[in-house]
Amino acid sequence: MAIHFHEEDIPSADLFAPDAAIAVDTEAMGLMPGRDRLCLVQLSDGGGDEHLVRFGPGSDYAAPNLKALLGDPNRLKLYHFARFDVAIMRAYLGITAAPLYCTRTASRLVRTYTDRHGLKELVKELLGQDLSKQQQTSDWGAAEINDAQREYAASDVRYLHALKAKLDERLARENRVELAQACFDFLPARALLDLAGWAEVDLFAHS
Repeated sequence: MAIHFHEEDIPSADLFAPDAAIAVDTEAMGLMPGRDRLCLVQLSDGGGDEHLVRFGPGSDYAAPNLKALLGDPNRLKLYHFARFDVAIMRAYLGITAAPLYCTRTASRLVRTYTDRHGLKELVKELLGQDLSKQQQTSDWGAAEINDAQREYAASDVRYLHALKAKLDERLARENRVELAQACFDFLPARALLDLAGWAEVDLFAHS
């Protein structure tokens, strides 16, 4: 298992197993895609290695290899909080990284006995692993990404394939597979609504 660091793009999509689902996460300067700069994209095909792509200040976000990988309509993308990641990649990379599966959304559909749906809690309960979130609020726009930040970033995609397998079992058990898929299919539109200014508005509400 190794963490690979790349500047501005991946060398080739051939780094990843053909047709494998790709776990994806992002790090940014904050949580507002229209304001806060995309700094890092993390990737894993579930084979044991993680790839980190860093974008520096003034980047043009060209990244043709990364865009081809994430924009591939035949390759599933796995996220923990797809709504944010899809939105910020749309804002900076100009792509919609779908089709997708969101472990946080799946968790909310089947773990209705708790309101704790963070990645740390999910990995602990379903996989018995402890994640450190110490670097979550560190400066991802710094000139150097240190080893602790790299490990944190890599861990955010390391477990998504295993989580999907566990959550799929529960979705089937609770007869919510089709409902989950409908939610996943809607998430790119939800991300576009966020970018367009409707982040806090429920368009389906009566009032």
